[in-house]
Amino acid sequence: MRRTVGWLACLAGALAVLLAIPALAREPRRADLGAQDAPGRASAGREFGAALAAAARRQTSHLVFYNPAYMKIAYPMGDVPAYFGVCTDVVVRAYRALGIDLQVLVHASGAGSGDTNIDHRRVEVLRRFFARAGTSLPITDNPADYQPGDIVTYYMPGGWLSKTHIAIVADEKSPTGVPLIVHNRGWGVQAEDWLFAEKITGHFRYAGPR
Repeated sequence: MRRTVGWLACLAGALAVLLAIPALAREPRRADLGAQDAPGRASAGREFGAALAAAARRQTSHLVFYNPAYMKIAYPMGDVPAYFGVCTDVVVRAYRALGIDLQVLVHASGAGSGDTNIDHRRVEVLRRFFARAGTSLPITDNPADYQPGDIVTYYMPGGWLSKTHIAIVADEKSPTGVPLIVHNRGWGVQAEDWLFAEKITGHFRYAGPR
């Protein structure tokens, strides 16, 4: 009797394994799921970049006087008057148009001095923030490496208003195929063929908190 029970138990176990094999074959592995998600993440990143570039481009239709003066502003979502701005304000306002407040994120990251009035309006602070929170990309002279919505920082040794600068890559190209950038280097917000005009110090992609 015991031998019969043991034999039946083994048979039942083998049958359960055989029945489970088709289900296991149909179930994707975790690695496969990650591979399937990668194209979706890339597509979402391109869509965000295009939206950020468009938000920056819309600023070119507004009259903005270059004014780097220190001003006390609200927190969160604080801003200087809309008719004032510098290069960093182009970036801050573009992200705000998509619901992302760099004033808060920069302050929380500790990338600046802790002054919520000005930290997010300084190029070097933003460069540190994007390097920590975003994706740092190679600095090259290949126009194809720069996608709409990318953030680019510069060092300008001959700059008369500032030696540092920041811009957003536009969703437009020059006749030679070089992406335009949207920035404010003293004459209001403009879309210009200026990507490689000065020394690039940083190249980043950032789509908000993960």
